[in-house]
Amino acid sequence: MKLINIGFGNLVNTNRIVAIVSPESAPIKRIIQDSKERGMLIDATHGRRTRAVIITDSDHVILTYLQSETVANKLNDSEEEIETEDNDYDE
Repeated sequence: MKLINIGFGNLVNTNRIVAIVSPESAPIKRIIQDSKERGMLIDATHGRRTRAVIITDSDHVILTYLQSETVANKLNDSEEEIETEDNDYDE
């Protein structure tokens, strides 16, 4: 299980992430509202403005103050670390 930091020490399992999207569009706003009503919303913004929405395979919706690109870069960096570690074992 690989975790990424989404701000303020909050961590998300990278294997569960389906999408990282911007919160500006109307469909995403509806997804956020629906998940809030179902009790599946996790607000990790600590009162700051939501800049990215993480959707998981368990239908949880996670709000973060980090930009979508920042979260994606952290996700890509963690995947590169795993590949590097795998290559170290091959030698």
